[in-house]
Amino acid sequence: MKPRFIPLIVVALALFGLLTGYSTQRGGSPAYASATTTATRSDVVDFDGVRGVRLGQTDTELAQQGAMTRPQAACGPVLTGVHEASPVFANGELVLMWVNPPLTTPEGVGVGTSVAATKAAYPQATTMNAPAGSYQFDGLMVTSGDRAYLFMHDGQTVRKAVVGYTDDVRRLFTHGVGNC
Repeated sequence: MKPRFIPLIVVALALFGLLTGYSTQRGGSPAYASATTTATRSDVVDFDGVRGVRLGQTDTELAQQGAMTRPQAACGPVLTGVHEASPVFANGELVLMWVNPPLTTPEGVGVGTSVAATKAAYPQATTMNAPAGSYQFDGLMVTSGDRAYLFMHDGQTVRKAVVGYTDDVRRLFTHGVGNC
Protein backbone atom coordinates (compact mmCIF):
# COMPACT_ATOMS: atom_id res chain seq x y z
CA MET A 1 0.00 0.00 0.00
CA LYS A 2 1.33 3.42 -0.90
CA PRO A 3 1.98 5.78 2.05
CA ARG A 4 -0.17 8.57 0.55
CA PHE A 5 -3.34 6.42 0.95
CA ILE A 6 -2.82 5.75 4.67
CA PRO A 7 -4.14 9.19 5.81
CA LEU A 8 -7.24 8.71 3.63
CA ILE A 9 -7.90 5.30 5.14
CA VAL A 10 -7.42 6.66 8.67
CA VAL A 11 -9.85 9.54 7.99
CA ALA A 12 -12.41 7.16 6.45
CA LEU A 13 -12.21 4.81 9.45
CA ALA A 14 -12.51 7.72 11.89
CA LEU A 15 -15.61 9.04 10.08
CA PHE A 16 -17.14 5.58 10.03
CA GLY A 17 -16.51 5.23 13.76
CA LEU A 18 -18.04 8.64 14.52
CA LEU A 19 -21.14 7.98 12.43
CA THR A 20 -21.61 4.54 13.96
CA GLY A 21 -21.27 6.02 17.43
CA TYR A 22 -23.75 8.79 16.60
CA SER A 23 -26.36 6.37 15.30
CA THR A 24 -26.21 4.25 18.46
CA GLN A 25 -26.38 7.31 20.72
CA ARG A 26 -29.44 8.91 19.15
CA GLY A 27 -32.12 9.27 21.75
CA GLY A 28 -35.47 7.64 21.46
CA SER A 29 -37.88 6.98 24.23
CA PRO A 30 -36.05 7.39 27.51
CA ALA A 31 -37.11 3.97 28.80
CA TYR A 32 -36.17 1.94 25.73
CA ALA A 33 -33.39 1.81 23.16
CA SER A 34 -34.53 2.84 19.71
CA ALA A 35 -34.80 0.22 17.03
CA THR A 36 -34.05 0.94 13.41
CA THR A 37 -37.10 2.43 11.73
CA THR A 38 -37.94 3.67 8.27
CA ALA A 39 -39.89 6.62 9.67
CA THR A 40 -38.44 10.06 9.15
CA ARG A 41 -37.77 12.16 12.24
CA SER A 42 -40.91 14.22 11.49
CA ASP A 43 -42.96 11.00 11.56
CA VAL A 44 -41.83 10.14 15.10
CA VAL A 45 -43.96 10.80 18.16
CA ASP A 46 -42.25 10.32 21.50
CA PHE A 47 -43.11 10.74 25.17
CA ASP A 48 -42.81 14.52 24.79
CA GLY A 49 -44.91 15.03 21.67
CA VAL A 50 -44.42 15.49 17.95
CA ARG A 51 -43.14 18.18 15.54
CA GLY A 52 -42.90 20.99 18.08
CA VAL A 53 -46.21 20.15 19.76
CA ARG A 54 -45.44 19.15 23.34
CA LEU A 55 -47.55 17.57 26.04
CA GLY A 56 -48.31 20.12 28.72
CA GLN A 57 -48.56 23.07 26.34
CA THR A 58 -51.72 25.09 26.72
CA ASP A 59 -54.24 25.55 23.96
CA THR A 60 -53.42 29.28 24.11
CA GLU A 61 -49.70 28.63 23.57
CA LEU A 62 -50.38 26.28 20.67
CA ALA A 63 -52.76 28.76 19.04
CA GLN A 64 -50.27 31.62 19.48
CA GLN A 65 -47.48 29.62 17.84
CA GLY A 66 -49.82 28.73 14.97
CA ALA A 67 -49.78 25.02 15.80
CA MET A 68 -53.51 24.77 16.54
CA THR A 69 -56.77 26.11 15.22
CA ARG A 70 -60.42 25.67 16.13
CA PRO A 71 -62.31 25.18 12.86
CA GLN A 72 -66.07 25.54 13.22
CA ALA A 73 -66.67 22.37 11.19
CA ALA A 74 -64.37 20.28 13.40
CA CYS A 75 -65.36 18.46 16.56
CA GLY A 76 -62.60 20.18 18.53
CA PRO A 77 -59.18 21.78 18.19
CA VAL A 78 -56.99 20.69 15.27
CA LEU A 79 -53.20 20.69 15.10
CA THR A 80 -52.16 22.63 12.01
CA GLY A 81 -48.78 21.04 11.34
CA VAL A 82 -49.57 17.51 12.48
CA HIS A 83 -52.75 16.35 10.82
CA GLU A 84 -51.97 12.77 11.84
CA ALA A 85 -52.41 13.61 15.55
CA SER A 86 -55.60 14.60 17.34
CA PRO A 87 -55.14 16.60 20.54
CA VAL A 88 -57.04 16.10 23.79
CA PHE A 89 -56.99 18.91 26.35
CA ALA A 90 -57.87 18.94 30.05
CA ASN A 91 -58.19 22.30 31.77
CA GLY A 92 -56.63 23.97 28.72
CA GLU A 93 -53.52 21.74 28.75
CA LEU A 94 -52.55 19.18 26.11
CA VAL A 95 -52.68 15.82 27.92
CA LEU A 96 -53.14 13.26 25.12
CA MET A 97 -52.72 12.84 21.41
CA TRP A 98 -54.29 10.15 19.27
CA VAL A 99 -51.66 9.32 16.66
CA ASN A 100 -52.22 7.88 13.20
CA PRO A 101 -49.98 6.77 10.32
CA PRO A 102 -47.40 7.62 9.34
CA LEU A 103 -46.63 8.60 12.97
CA THR A 104 -44.83 5.95 15.00
CA THR A 105 -42.82 5.82 18.20
CA PRO A 106 -39.02 5.91 17.93
CA GLU A 107 -39.17 2.11 18.06
CA GLY A 108 -41.37 2.06 14.94
CA VAL A 109 -44.65 1.13 16.64
CA GLY A 110 -47.93 2.70 15.58
CA VAL A 111 -51.30 1.95 14.08
CA GLY A 112 -50.90 -1.10 11.84
CA THR A 113 -47.99 -2.65 13.77
CA SER A 114 -48.47 -6.28 14.77
CA VAL A 115 -49.02 -7.03 18.44
CA ALA A 116 -46.01 -9.39 18.32
CA ALA A 117 -43.76 -6.60 17.02
CA THR A 118 -45.17 -4.20 19.63
CA LYS A 119 -44.42 -6.66 22.44
CA ALA A 120 -40.93 -7.22 21.03
CA ALA A 121 -40.27 -3.46 20.95
CA TYR A 122 -41.73 -2.99 24.45
CA PRO A 123 -41.28 -6.25 26.39
CA GLN A 124 -42.20 -4.54 29.68
CA ALA A 125 -45.51 -3.17 28.37
CA THR A 126 -48.45 -3.64 30.70
CA THR A 127 -51.37 -5.64 29.31
CA MET A 128 -54.71 -3.88 29.68
CA ASN A 129 -57.86 -5.92 29.21
CA ALA A 130 -61.00 -4.29 27.87
CA PRO A 131 -64.12 -4.76 29.97
CA ALA A 132 -65.99 -7.94 29.05
CA GLY A 133 -68.82 -7.30 26.63
CA SER A 134 -67.53 -3.88 25.61
CA TYR A 135 -66.63 -2.77 22.12
CA GLN A 136 -63.28 -1.51 23.38
CA PHE A 137 -59.95 -2.93 22.23
CA ASP A 138 -57.47 -4.53 24.63
CA GLY A 139 -54.32 -2.49 25.15
CA LEU A 140 -50.62 -2.45 25.83
CA MET A 141 -49.41 0.47 27.92
CA VAL A 142 -45.79 1.58 27.99
CA THR A 143 -44.76 4.10 30.63
CA SER A 144 -41.76 6.30 31.26
CA GLY A 145 -42.19 8.43 34.36
CA ASP A 146 -45.40 10.40 34.03
CA ARG A 147 -45.73 9.69 30.26
CA ALA A 148 -47.23 6.75 28.43
CA TYR A 149 -47.99 5.17 25.09
CA LEU A 150 -51.20 3.17 24.76
CA PHE A 151 -51.50 0.72 21.88
CA MET A 152 -55.05 -0.60 21.55
CA HIS A 153 -55.27 -3.77 19.49
CA ASP A 154 -57.58 -6.47 18.22
CA GLY A 155 -55.24 -9.28 19.31
CA GLN A 156 -53.31 -9.16 16.04
CA THR A 157 -52.72 -5.53 15.07
CA VAL A 158 -52.50 -2.14 16.77
CA ARG A 159 -55.70 -0.30 15.81
CA LYS A 160 -55.38 2.85 17.94
CA ALA A 161 -52.34 4.61 19.41
CA VAL A 162 -52.17 7.32 22.05
CA VAL A 163 -49.36 9.26 23.72
CA GLY A 164 -49.95 11.28 26.85
CA TYR A 165 -49.62 11.63 30.56
CA THR A 166 -49.81 8.24 32.29
CA ASP A 167 -52.80 9.14 34.48
CA ASP A 168 -54.73 10.54 31.52
CA VAL A 169 -53.89 7.53 29.33
CA ARG A 170 -55.05 5.17 32.08
CA ARG A 171 -58.24 7.23 32.53
CA LEU A 172 -58.88 7.14 28.78
CA PHE A 173 -58.59 3.36 28.72
CA THR A 174 -60.68 2.86 31.86
CA HIS A 175 -63.42 5.43 31.27
CA GLY A 176 -63.22 6.31 27.58
CA VAL A 177 -63.94 9.71 26.10
CA GLY A 178 -66.96 11.43 24.63
CA ASN A 179 -68.11 11.19 21.04
CA CYS A 180 -66.55 14.42 19.96
